[in-house]
Amino acid sequence: MPLSTPSPRVLKHTRQIECTGYERADGLWDIEGHLKDTKSYVHTRRDGGRERQPGEAVHDMWLRLTIDLDLLIHDAEAVTDVGPYGGCANITGNFKGLIGITIGRGWRKAIAERVGGVLGCTHLVELLGPVGTTAFQATGRARDAHNKLKPITKPPYHLNSCHIYKDDSPAVLERWPAFYTGPAVSKSDIPEI
Repeated sequence: MPLSTPSPRVLKHTRQIECTGYERADGLWDIEGHLKDTKSYVHTRRDGGRERQPGEAVHDMWLRLTIDLDLLIHDAEAVTDVGPYGGCANITGNFKGLIGITIGRGWRKAIAERVGGVLGCTHLVELLGPVGTTAFQATGRARDAHNKLKPITKPPYHLNSCHIYKDDSPAVLERWPAFYTGPAVSKSDIPEI
């Protein structure tokens, strides 16, 4: 169901974010994000320059994180093709500072410490949120298979992250019965995964 019918309005700005995940031949994964902002009217870059036409990028930025199935970052690359200031691209090399951290608990704090504020770019940092989510989505089945080889020693990161994965929910009973806290059920009541 779409949103309700809005009041009369005029389009001024569009932000497009596209994230993709690729399994590499070497066993690692590339997770890429692309952010593009456009205006619906003629404008100029904040520090001058030529007029930009409607639909021409205000921001055009890219990220690639190379990860393993433990979601450990092995490489990071950022590119700013277009920014509102001529020097926007000067900070992209700092995103190599993400190498060695793991996407999961503490992810946002680690991002803030390494590329937050004056150490990075607001828009590239914002893009790391959907890139991180895409990493989970792209590698999900492969991580499940990989993790079946390891004993489960701690609750999954999903637990209590939303109402579906509340620790007493049917979804937790189905996926992680060892961490289910709801009413007792018999083995025959546990759905097969």
